[in-house]
Amino acid sequence: MSDMKRTGLFDLHLELGAKMVPFAGYDMPVQYPMGVMKEHLWTRENAGLFDVSHMGQVILRGDDVASKFEALVPMNVQGLKEGRQRYGFFTNDDGGIRDDLMFANRGDHLFVVVNAACKDADIAYMRSALEGVEVIEVTDRSLVALQGPKAEAALQPIADVAEMKFMDVATIDTDYGELWISRSGYTGEDGFEISVPDQHAEAFARRLLADDAVAPIGLGARDSLRLEAGLCLYGSDIDEVTTPAAADLLWAIQKVRVNGERAGGFPGADRIIEEIENGAPSKRVGLLPDGRAPMRAGTQLFADAEGGVPIGVVTSGAFGPSIERPMSMAYVPTELAHNDVVIFGEVRGKRLPAKVTALPFRPSAYKR
Repeated sequence: MSDMKRTGLFDLHLELGAKMVPFAGYDMPVQYPMGVMKEHLWTRENAGLFDVSHMGQVILRGDDVASKFEALVPMNVQGLKEGRQRYGFFTNDDGGIRDDLMFANRGDHLFVVVNAACKDADIAYMRSALEGVEVIEVTDRSLVALQGPKAEAALQPIADVAEMKFMDVATIDTDYGELWISRSGYTGEDGFEISVPDQHAEAFARRLLADDAVAPIGLGARDSLRLEAGLCLYGSDIDEVTTPAAADLLWAIQKVRVNGERAGGFPGADRIIEEIENGAPSKRVGLLPDGRAPMRAGTQLFADAEGGVPIGVVTSGAFGPSIERPMSMAYVPTELAHNDVVIFGEVRGKRLPAKVTALPFRPSAYKR
């Protein structure tokens, strides 16, 4: 018997013809009969429904919870307004990234969403580090993402979300119980992530799928969508070794934590702030390989077509259905991290040229 965990939508995935694969300890749909390429394009043009229930949902409640949580991340938690969400990450003492996450101010508590593969460690970490804070893992709710230009129209008959802007959060009573909704996602599209009580999850998903504009989308298309959007996958593009400066995630660190009134005080602050001021030795960049063959994760990179030692490695790579060409993300020495610099990836023993480019590969379509 498989020891893989199942989400509350497992039976629905099978009914819809999903191909299931192990992912972060869960049996998850990688694609449906439409196929990865069409699912990707469907999401860009319509609305895709993703099961992301494997991710960790956590409530933090207690006195001074914002200031205590702020001690674990380089983000401005205390300044986050009620009803708003922010991207962030836990860092370690060496300045590496323990996990990336979303956190929301929901009035009397914080709501945090962490990666599936890291959630047990994250919850243990928060329970040990947040003295006087109640760390509550939410285990009776599913999490789905509805992404794409028609997401708002599909969700609006169920919950009034028309006035929500990118990174707004709301709690709305519906026929499917209390929905915890954020206007966010991880595809570069406008859309929503919706926490729904387990007992209503399948009915809620079926209601959305009854809309002709909504189709179920698997992990395969989710990966190519986030890659086109230039978004990191934890464990591939960022990890305990990569720093925020190297990962080009400094946009997520607010000035108040760097040189403002609450500068520093988070794990790895000395190295992270030093790299903000002086740069990191390497940097995450986009790569556009020549030809149609993607340079996938693990591809070694070289400065020249012949000779020399590896200068970096591809961390994610795939064919981009929307940009109609292969794309990769990689770490290269900072002196080479400039647009139009040509480097070479070794694919099946042959070095092929690729041009360094800014991220994202495709502009985002958030409703701001």
